[in-house]
Amino acid sequence: MKNLGLSYALWAGWLIGFSGLHRIYNGKIGTGLLWLFTGGLLGIGQLLDLLLIPSMVDEENANIRAKLGISATGVPQHYQGQIAEVLVKETPEQLTVKLLKAAYNRGGKLSVTQGVMATGATFAEVEATLRELLKTGYVSIDNDPATGIVIYDFHEL
Repeated sequence: MKNLGLSYALWAGWLIGFSGLHRIYNGKIGTGLLWLFTGGLLGIGQLLDLLLIPSMVDEENANIRAKLGISATGVPQHYQGQIAEVLVKETPEQLTVKLLKAAYNRGGKLSVTQGVMATGATFAEVEATLRELLKTGYVSIDNDPATGIVIYDFHEL
């Protein structure tokens, strides 16, 4: 990664006749050579670069990160989705509590789809959690007489 302090130090090379070194360092080879052979566009471009150096460093660092596949936070981009998934992943206990609240709001009865809508979990996660509750005896399973949808009945609610 490029360093802001070093960029300013290279900019100061102008004082001894080496203009544009900061531009070459920050990946702007063409304009760096132009600055080198023209004295930093007769000093005007060199002076303007005092204000532009921070953005040059940021831009070059972003280019380096993009080439390496690293995000701005320093995490490889191919891991970003996995890290986000781990950060949002609920514990089974948290999912169970959300399902209980959803069932309570629906009179003690809950379908898998309603559980997914209420919790944001996947169908597989909701169904697995409801099946675990079924094994404990806190929940029974039935079909809705009108639609045939599988309904989990929470007896205590």
